[in-house]
Amino acid sequence: MLRIHREGVKPLFLTLVVLVALYFVVSTFIKGYYIPEIILGLSIVFYALVLQFFRNPIRNIKADPYNIIAPADGKVVVIEEVEEEEYFRGKRKQVSIFMSPLNVHVNRYPVTGKVTFAKYHPGKFLVAWHPKASTLNERTTVVVKGEKTGEILYRQIAGALARRIVMYAKAGMDARQGADSGFIKFGSRVDLFLPLDMEINVKIDDIVKGGETIIATVASKNRN
Repeated sequence: MLRIHREGVKPLFLTLVVLVALYFVVSTFIKGYYIPEIILGLSIVFYALVLQFFRNPIRNIKADPYNIIAPADGKVVVIEEVEEEEYFRGKRKQVSIFMSPLNVHVNRYPVTGKVTFAKYHPGKFLVAWHPKASTLNERTTVVVKGEKTGEILYRQIAGALARRIVMYAKAGMDARQGADSGFIKFGSRVDLFLPLDMEINVKIDDIVKGGETIIATVASKNRN
């Protein structure tokens, strides 16, 4: 059974109303050449695409305080050491996941813990893979402090098609690994910023699943 995310209820209803109205107008005023049938067929295909975009599949989430799980579905496009300037103001390992319009766009908490920082930034709409998208685009920054992982930062970044980021996190609230943390409407990206001594379990071009794929693990030497 197809599960629809709560963020899709209103857009899907409005889209349906518009498509039904369009078909009614066309079928009333335009006759012949199979125009109404063509409009109906295209409307069904378009609605099916919008419907799949807002799907919210059940995931087999195996919570583990030593693991960082993928906050989104998509493809790993960046793994590198960077200077994180907004919150940590220091070096971190960045892992970026690109979400195409065909991916599930639910975002999930990568760890269980306390939200210590949450901020929304208005901005531009450069393509999600642009090098400056993480600092110039519309985005959010959320930091969750896990019991074993310490503070983990993830950033929702709008893409060229995205025009609205939904962030559920608020400073002081509890986060549960794998639970919904937000939604990005249409193509976009999510960045993770991890401690330098984390063991990265993915590589460039890997396809990951939000709530299931283990992105990184606390190094064995740091476990207690």
